[in-house]
Amino acid sequence: MVPADAATAAAAAGDLPSSLVQRADGVYFKAEAPAASLQGAANQVFLSGACFRGLDYGVFIRALYGAGPELPDGMKGQPLWRFADAIVAFPAARRELYKSVRIVGGEAEYYFEPVFIDVVGIPPVPAQLDFGEFVADLWSKGVRFGIDAAVVREAIASRKVARLVVARKLPAAPGRDAAIVEVSESIHRSNAPRLLANGRFDMHTFQNRFPQVKAGMRLLRREPPAPGTRGFELSGILLEPPAARDVELVSVAGEGTLVEHHDGIDYLVSSTEGFINVDSKSQRISIGPKIISREGVSARTTGNLKLDGDYEEFGEIQEQRTVEGGNITVHADVFGNISSRGGTIALQKNLMGGSASNADGDIRVAGVASGALLQAKQGEVVLGKAQNCVITGTRVVITEAYNCEIMAEEVLIKLAAGCAIAARRIEIDSAGPRKQAEMQLHVMVPDTAKYDEKLAECAARAGKHEQQAERCKAQMDSITAEQEIRNYLQLASKVRKQEVTLNQEQLVLFQKMAQKVGPSLKMVARLQVQMKEAQAAQQKEQELGEHVYRQKLAVMGSARCTVRQVAGDMVVRTLVFNPDLGPAYLLPPKEVKLRVRAPLGQQQPLFVGSAGMIDWSAGAA
Repeated sequence: MVPADAATAAAAAGDLPSSLVQRADGVYFKAEAPAASLQGAANQVFLSGACFRGLDYGVFIRALYGAGPELPDGMKGQPLWRFADAIVAFPAARRELYKSVRIVGGEAEYYFEPVFIDVVGIPPVPAQLDFGEFVADLWSKGVRFGIDAAVVREAIASRKVARLVVARKLPAAPGRDAAIVEVSESIHRSNAPRLLANGRFDMHTFQNRFPQVKAGMRLLRREPPAPGTRGFELSGILLEPPAARDVELVSVAGEGTLVEHHDGIDYLVSSTEGFINVDSKSQRISIGPKIISREGVSARTTGNLKLDGDYEEFGEIQEQRTVEGGNITVHADVFGNISSRGGTIALQKNLMGGSASNADGDIRVAGVASGALLQAKQGEVVLGKAQNCVITGTRVVITEAYNCEIMAEEVLIKLAAGCAIAARRIEIDSAGPRKQAEMQLHVMVPDTAKYDEKLAECAARAGKHEQQAERCKAQMDSITAEQEIRNYLQLASKVRKQEVTLNQEQLVLFQKMAQKVGPSLKMVARLQVQMKEAQAAQQKEQELGEHVYRQKLAVMGSARCTVRQVAGDMVVRTLVFNPDLGPAYLLPPKEVKLRVRAPLGQQQPLFVGSAGMIDWSAGAA
């Protein structure tokens, strides 16, 4: 290298860019300068015929591109970064020592061999390459990034002949995609037998077939994406890494969940207590009171179920299996037992030999109920077709009923054959026997004897008070009918109204008259008070009687039986029940069957016949 002092180097380099600082102890980059400004400064120096002597390529490339080795610890946080000893001229004679570079597939190859400087009049003089010049020469040839400083320096020092890869592009390193991971074991099923309080295992029930969580429980955690590392072409062109795929918890957050942010981490949290359901298509997790199952209820899949929430089943419920819950919907056949504490039991197909009981809601069977027990304690039972069933409920609606025992507040049937029915209101389009089963209808009427007794007592007490008031009035009339008292009362009335003005003598006579009739007037006043008290007591008894009468009417309801077509032998009779014991249809099924199939005995029927129609009501009886 041809030496040059600082003034020569500055002249060769031209005016220094603002992002460069040259001092006696070296050349510095301004740390505050943007990377583009530093790249422009290096380019200006190289294109002006200069280069950097004593170049620290690691600091140089870190400053220009933010890649390569980290800055030395002592340099971090400093306003100036030293990266070279000086800026020196790079004369043409020296530039000719550097051969062309071969760039293939993101790699730059250089052929190292001995070099000589041609001097006029003497043989070529052996020379040696310089790393700073080498970097400047490659820069002018388009290689502005990725030089392997260690390889180049060693090749220059060894002076051996070798073809080496002197620079490589830096591929962009992909980052890490975001992920959703589980943080709670409570979302997993457990098919182990349920452990009972006495330490024994219930082999018919699984431990946790349908996971249930409390409100505020963390279910999933989002692992954020990690950005990739930028790369650079040999030309210094930036290579952006492929964007890491992100995923938000809202994409899997269904009803009953929410996303919360804690300590920089997103969690999917249950916002309510309930059961976990995962939609197979959208993969959304929802939490609610309803359990959705598609596997059916059997000893193999779920065992018996005792559920706190609503339940929807798409598979069969096999015989001897029990499902307890609320708002139960089954889309397949039911052979087992269903018990609901409320809501609706909705069976979309058939109930075969099992049972359906609802403590506070309706029972609806779209298909056939056969050999089954259906009991809606406070609700409606709606059936398409029923045969050989025991059915009770507040209201029973059936399209076809064969050989069934039914007790309810109200029964509506299109076709009934061989049934025994007891209800307050019965309405049937067509009814008749079926084989050996007799058709029996019982119109239920309440026993109102106690209300009649209360009404009689109220009427008797009201009569006594009325007589007392009349006696008081008669005594008052007798006293006020006396001539002296009548005269005083008339005169007193005119004096109060100022129709008559009394002089002193007349006033004395009026006062003497008042003293004389005073005891009789006091008696009239006492009798008047007694009369009003008796009238008030009479009105109170009458109001009590009206209240009891309304109670009686409410208990009596409207008993009615209508059969539009009697198609065979049929008996209609009344069935008296005690309303104080609650609705009769709440009796156990066995007792219901006995009551509605009981023989007629000595009771006179309302109807016995095999044809015609029936329209009977309690008011018309």
